[in-house]
Amino acid sequence: MSRIQPRIGSLSQKQFARAFETRLKGMHVYLDHAATSPIRPSVLVRYTKALEQIGNPSSVHSFGQTSRQMLEEARESIAKDLGCDRNEVIFTSGGTESDNLAVKGLYWHRRGQDLNRNLVITSNAEHAAVLDSVNYLVAEQGAEAYFVPLDDEGLLDLEDLARVLAERSDQVALISLMWANNEIGVVNPIMQITDLASKYSIPVHSDAIAALGHIPVSFAGSGLAAMTITGHKVGSPVGVGALILSRNQKLTPVVHGGGQERNLRSGTPDAAAASAFAIAVHEAVREQPSKQQLHAELSGRLIEAVKQMVPDVKVSSEKVERLSNNVHFRFPGCLGDSLLFLMDQNGVSISTGSACAAGVSSPSHVVLSLGAGVDEAMGTMRITFGHNSTHTDVDAFLEAFPKAYEGAKLAGLTRR
Repeated sequence: MSRIQPRIGSLSQKQFARAFETRLKGMHVYLDHAATSPIRPSVLVRYTKALEQIGNPSSVHSFGQTSRQMLEEARESIAKDLGCDRNEVIFTSGGTESDNLAVKGLYWHRRGQDLNRNLVITSNAEHAAVLDSVNYLVAEQGAEAYFVPLDDEGLLDLEDLARVLAERSDQVALISLMWANNEIGVVNPIMQITDLASKYSIPVHSDAIAALGHIPVSFAGSGLAAMTITGHKVGSPVGVGALILSRNQKLTPVVHGGGQERNLRSGTPDAAAASAFAIAVHEAVREQPSKQQLHAELSGRLIEAVKQMVPDVKVSSEKVERLSNNVHFRFPGCLGDSLLFLMDQNGVSISTGSACAAGVSSPSHVVLSLGAGVDEAMGTMRITFGHNSTHTDVDAFLEAFPKAYEGAKLAGLTRR
């Protein structure tokens, strides 16, 4: 047990054990939808039924062709909901694979056409799937990375981006900047970014995972060359996602084999998961306006109440356009890990940031990219709402928070 116990400041072994026991019994409030969202009831019905279908979608017999029809109907549905052509939907295993395929695939293709194009433009606030892909290209493939600076609210410096493009456009292989940040919720002006890049015919990739279902997302209207989405953040099973890739854009495959997905992604397609994914996307897009309004109400209530309890709390990206379902706090003088486990002990699941970094006691790279210090980046709490969130969830949070905060404050900033 001690080998996997997260670092939790000054919390005792007994407190950790109680929190773990509470999780095993089942949480009654879940406020970590940016990590993963519960499967939607309608999706579960479709998925379990689809799993009964026999046949490889690539097989020519009737079983295989029935699976193929299921797969292609899912592709058509997602294309309609996201404003793209059906042939632009490339099914993958999820967001990480899609980001890797986009960043590495675009870089390799562009570099193959012109050895001078070795510059990748991104930001320090990107998801690890993008940042690690870029870092790999720098370390192993001769790439150079340029990180667009952000202000203290998380907004990209578009004047700096325009300057770099004007000075070095002939060296740029691609730009990869997320549509909305999964930790702090800030929304990036994707259309302005693609407008800048279009002057130099530079492809832009965007991780739109946090944006899908929470703000309007249209691939055709975005000007993007590639866009990443995944299923489990909108209520489908884990393990299915897509890269939306423009018909006019080419890239080099990362995984080689049968070339089942437009010769760009190999592997037997999971038709059942794709079918479930399509239902989740459709419902998320259809409900987006009403859920955005509800989540704004929930976020507003939560922020106002926490500010009254902790006057010196900082709300990330509060002054700029941000996702209505995302609330990101920075609490001075206490660890986010302590808050997380004490809230968990009291029946409310939240997070400190990206689930991909969970269990690692280190400052948020996103908060650091805003110019914050290490202690501030260690004292974060992220609350994210989803398709089944209600005012009752906020009530439960506000009931549990005061005790958790006092405990975390007493634990302080001790890091072991």
